[in-house]
Amino acid sequence: METALVYDEEMTRYKLLWLDPDCEIERPERLTASHEALVRSGLAARCVSIPVRQATDADILLIHSEEYLEAVKKTPYMTLEDLREFTLQYGAVYFHPNSYHCATLAVGAALQLVDGVMTGRVRNGIALVRPPGHHSMRSAASGFCVFNNVAIAAKYAQQKYGIQRVLIVDWDIHHGQGVQYAFEDDPSVLYLSWHRYEHQKFWPELRESDYDSVGKDKGAGFNINVPWNKVGMQNVDYLAVFCHVLLPVAYEFCPDLVLVCAGFDSAIGDPEGEMCATPDIFAHLTHLLMNLAGGKLCAVLEFKLCSDIQRPGPLTCKAPVRAHSSPFSVFAQLIGSTGPASNMQLKHPPQTSARSASSWKKKEEKKSCKGEKQLEDFDDDAVMSSLTALVGKMENNEICNGLALVGDISMVMAPVIRHATALKQRVLVVCVGGTGILSHLPEDGTALAVHVSKEAPEEPQLKHYIPVRLKNGCGHTSGLAQVTFGLLLPLAYEYDPALVLLARMPGTDGASDCAWQQLVGLLQGLARGRMLVLIQRDDKALVSPTLASLSGSPSPCLGRLPAPLAEDVEALERLRRRLQVDWMLLRTSAQKSGGEDN
Repeated sequence: METALVYDEEMTRYKLLWLDPDCEIERPERLTASHEALVRSGLAARCVSIPVRQATDADILLIHSEEYLEAVKKTPYMTLEDLREFTLQYGAVYFHPNSYHCATLAVGAALQLVDGVMTGRVRNGIALVRPPGHHSMRSAASGFCVFNNVAIAAKYAQQKYGIQRVLIVDWDIHHGQGVQYAFEDDPSVLYLSWHRYEHQKFWPELRESDYDSVGKDKGAGFNINVPWNKVGMQNVDYLAVFCHVLLPVAYEFCPDLVLVCAGFDSAIGDPEGEMCATPDIFAHLTHLLMNLAGGKLCAVLEFKLCSDIQRPGPLTCKAPVRAHSSPFSVFAQLIGSTGPASNMQLKHPPQTSARSASSWKKKEEKKSCKGEKQLEDFDDDAVMSSLTALVGKMENNEICNGLALVGDISMVMAPVIRHATALKQRVLVVCVGGTGILSHLPEDGTALAVHVSKEAPEEPQLKHYIPVRLKNGCGHTSGLAQVTFGLLLPLAYEYDPALVLLARMPGTDGASDCAWQQLVGLLQGLARGRMLVLIQRDDKALVSPTLASLSGSPSPCLGRLPAPLAEDVEALERLRRRLQVDWMLLRTSAQKSGGEDN
């Protein structure tokens, strides 16, 4: 299963026909520049090309009123003066005789992508469309948007494929008020939007774009707004929202499909957005979403510049993530606004899952079960030689990741860490289940260990050794998920490792297979995908699902998670408070200073 690219140059065939400084940035080159960049990089050739189609009236009426649709259908026959007068009914938009045609293609492109993903023809994909859609409302064009492409796609997927829950993530710099209005009373759609707000002074300047607009009636709590009241948000700010807000809620919601309003005016270089997040962050955000919904993810282009302009990023900035009234249990512990981490430079996530998969396929074809038998016969020196060779191959970019079956993880952990750190690699060590590993760690900060277990010590004794105790161990999936999102991922991204060492420790409190696969998948976004997984030989049943995750297969859904145990929630919160002195991305509240707004 591959990735789809939906594009048709026909959607460039409209433009502004009169002078309007507010609308001149919405031009055909905005779309062609995106596609040309994909062609130049070779990415377009590696995707499955899916043709667009025109949306039908029935498709558009899933979201829009019949009166509005009929009005837009008349625009191809209007004179220039009629078009200008028609445009004045709406805000920050223009019409051209070909706008209606292109708008139906934009909707149709999004629906074609949904069809490809839902039928299994492709795993995921992106639709490059124009005009964008997330500002368009039931009976009004707005913000260059004619029809609401993503909102229609969500309703279409529910109607045609019978799916129950859709997650929509909107990382455009402007609030997608059209999507919010479409689903504000609908608990089957969870919508998160972060956007520049400036205390209601940034377009679209709506009171309902603030943090306390959470939906209404049955949909109360299913709308999440993250309004930025300052410019200059960085990678760490976007990660903070994902780790502390979106991912915990999304996993509890358990969507059947993920849709992304993929606007890139929230990246560095956009003169209106004025944010400082680098392009790499969007790869990481996408990776974190790809473990939801069995990997069914459709991204639809919203707004971006005609070219990718970049400028040096300035200083660490605060990231306001407000308290939220929600039916989701995770928000019981979320108060205030997220603080910054550091001026962290994100590395790319794995370049492609195919690279990892092909490397593993070659190894499995050569060794398969025979390789496991050979490993059992090796002495300790031979085992260590094999493990250090795997680490070396990752360092040299010969393979992306590796899996090793060993007789005793506790015996091989220390030498593997020493070897990796000797190569000047920062190693993130994640241990699931079993007993402590404190004696295995160097004391110079070249390794950071997080150990989740029901037998872990109560308090961390070193900055770079973080034990996390769960009452029922890692087998309690909600507790493990809470630790992963609220502690492990923030720590990992701030630490910025060059290698991830993941160990399934022996014991009776191990994670379920599904939770284990989710953990493997989520951690692959770190260290350019360089991960070495250690499993005890008597856990051979885990080999196949682990290899599936390492090779890029989507992790199975965890189902709708219940609330974590109250004592686990309290213990994790105490631990986070103790660690916030050293690890700033763990902060879920920002301290005010000098009367400064947060």
